[in-house]
Amino acid sequence: MLGFWFRLSHRNLIQLPPLAETFQAVSSASVDVLWRKVMNLADVSWHPLLVSTNVPKGLIPKPGLIYQAVSRLFPITIRIFVEKVLPKELLSVRILALPGIEERVTYRVESTLCGTRVSYSVTLRGWLSPLIWSLIRPYAARVAAELAHAAEQEVQTLLTIDRKLPKPNQDLLGVLLVVAIGHQWGG
Repeated sequence: MLGFWFRLSHRNLIQLPPLAETFQAVSSASVDVLWRKVMNLADVSWHPLLVSTNVPKGLIPKPGLIYQAVSRLFPITIRIFVEKVLPKELLSVRILALPGIEERVTYRVESTLCGTRVSYSVTLRGWLSPLIWSLIRPYAARVAAELAHAAEQEVQTLLTIDRKLPKPNQDLLGVLLVVAIGHQWGG
């Protein structure tokens, strides 16, 4: 009799509808800067759910890439499969963490009149989805905002460095250019 109730309850949990939600933020950073942040899988310092990945710096994600990441919430390594990449628009990945849960995440970047909108969509399926969703939802709600903030910080850092660099003296540069051209013609 106990086996009947277990199978009945297990069957109902498997047929749960997927849990899905999209979180958005608007950033003053350009689409290019935000896209670089999304595509830099080696640097997830801004991500509230991930600590690190095993992706080498400079690797550009392409469909079919499988890499590992370490979760901030649980001391486990998760595998991430890149499903779809539309340059400067969309990155879709499937997260393979535990049996009984399937998670699909989509990052979307688009230009609007008010700035650049970044969207973070999460879809969970499986009998563990209600439990996992209750644990990760507060962190997932912050991903888009943290990504936008990190991109804005990068822009501010670049502007600060640009202001600190000495500007070349235009007159001196012109004289050197004339001398170099004259030397090339004369020699």
